[in-house]
Amino acid sequence: MGTIRLHNMTFYGFHGVSKAERQTGRRFEVDVELSLDLDKAAREDRLEATVNYTQVYNTVHDLVMENKFSLLETIAVRLANEILKRFKPEEVVVRVRKKIPPVPGNLDDIEVEVKRKRK
Repeated sequence: MGTIRLHNMTFYGFHGVSKAERQTGRRFEVDVELSLDLDKAAREDRLEATVNYTQVYNTVHDLVMENKFSLLETIAVRLANEILKRFKPEEVVVRVRKKIPPVPGNLDDIEVEVKRKRK
């Protein structure tokens, strides 16, 4: 088994509970970790024997940029489910961060993490 990670994919999206967030938008970061057998890919040294990173990125981009969700939880779960369905890793971990969230006090971001395993 091995892990493929895509870190800090950054998007400007219009997700949130408040009307202001949905109108002005915020910066979001997404991490994806795919656990899968990498032996075949290493043996064959062919892209077709592994997960195409560009396709994973495009999946994340499309879901984050083409939709408006109220909750980070919704984004994370939908991404995890779609990645499991399309790329069939043994396990996927998705982290979604909202940068400079609209909460009282100083914090860099709020993050939601979701793990899903193939059945």
